Amino acid sequence: MKKKKPRASWGDRILRSASGLTAVLVVGIMIWMGWEMFISSRQSLHQFGWAFLGGRVWDPVHRIFGALPFIYGTLVTSLVALVIAGPIGLGVAIFLSEMAPATVRSVVGFLVELLAAIPSVVLGLWGIFVLAPFLGKVVEPWLGKRLGFIPLFHGAPVGVDLLNGGLILAIMILPTIASISREVMTAVPTVQREAALALGATKWEMIRIGVLSYAKSGIIGSVILGLGRALGETMAVTMVIGNMPNISPSLFSTAYSMAAVIANEFTEATYGLYLSALMEIGLILFAITLLLNIFARLLVWSVARGPKGGHLV
Repeated sequence: MKKKKPRASWGDRILRSASGLTAVLVVGIMIWMGWEMFISSRQSLHQFGWAFLGGRVWDPVHRIFGALPFIYGTLVTSLVALVIAGPIGLGVAIFLSEMAPATVRSVVGFLVELLAAIPSVVLGLWGIFVLAPFLGKVVEPWLGKRLGFIPLFHGAPVGVDLLNGGLILAIMILPTIASISREVMTAVPTVQREAALALGATKWEMIRIGVLSYAKSGIIGSVILGLGRALGETMAVTMVIGNMPNISPSLFSTAYSMAAVIANEFTEATYGLYLSALMEIGLILFAITLLLNIFARLLVWSVARGPKGGHLV
C-alpha cells in the first residue's frame, strides 16, 4: 500500500500563500512602476520619438527636450567610478578571502561594509568642501600639465565636474564590488586551491588560476551591480557634478546626470510636456538599471551554482 502523503497544516498553507503573495507583490510593484512611468511619458514619446535620446538641447522655455547630455553625464561618471573602484574592490576581496588573517579579515570586512552605510548626502558634502578644492588646486592642474594633450584631461580645472562625480561614485560602489566579489571567491571550492598548490603553483598563481578564473563571472556580476548602483545615485552626484547639460570629452567639464535632472527640476515642471520629458528620463534610467541588475544577478548565480549546476560547499 502506498503511504498517504501527509496533509499540510493550516500554518504551512498560510506561510506558503503569504510568502508567494509577497513574491508576486514585489514583481507587481516593479511592473506597476514601469507602466506608470511609460504612461506618464507618452506625451514626450509621441512628440520627440527616438530623437529624444539623441537630442542635445534641454530648453524648457522653448519646449525643446533632449536626453543625450544627461545620458552622457550618467554614463561617464559611472564608467570613471568603475575604472577606479573595480580594481580596488577586487584587491580588497582578494586580500580578505585569500590572504588576511582572521582578526584582520573581520575588522577590515566590517569597515568596508560600514562604508556602504555612509549617507550619500554626507559624501556629497565631503565632495564639495574637501574633494573639490583638492581636485581643483592639486590633482587636476597636475593632470592637465602632464596629460593635457589627452582630451580627457584638457581644460580649466574647477573641481566640481565629471571627475569629482566619478570619484564620489567610486567610493559609494566600492563596498558593493568588494563584498560580492569576496562572497563569490569564498564560494570557490577548496579543492581548486589545493589542486593548484599541489601542482606547484605559487600563491598568486593559485589565486589567478584556481580562484579568479573560476569566479570570473561572479566578479563581473559584482562590477555590473556596482554600475547599477552608480547609474541611479542622485544626491551625492547632484552636489558635485556641476549640473550643466554639457557634452565634453574632458573630465574637467561640468555635466548633468539623469537622476540629478529629475531631482532638481521635477518641482519646476509647470506644464505637461516638461513633466512628461522628465518621466521619460526616469523610464530610461529605470530600464537601464533593471537590465543591468538582471544580467549581473545571472552572472553571480552562474558561479554560486557551481560546476554542472551543483552547489558549492
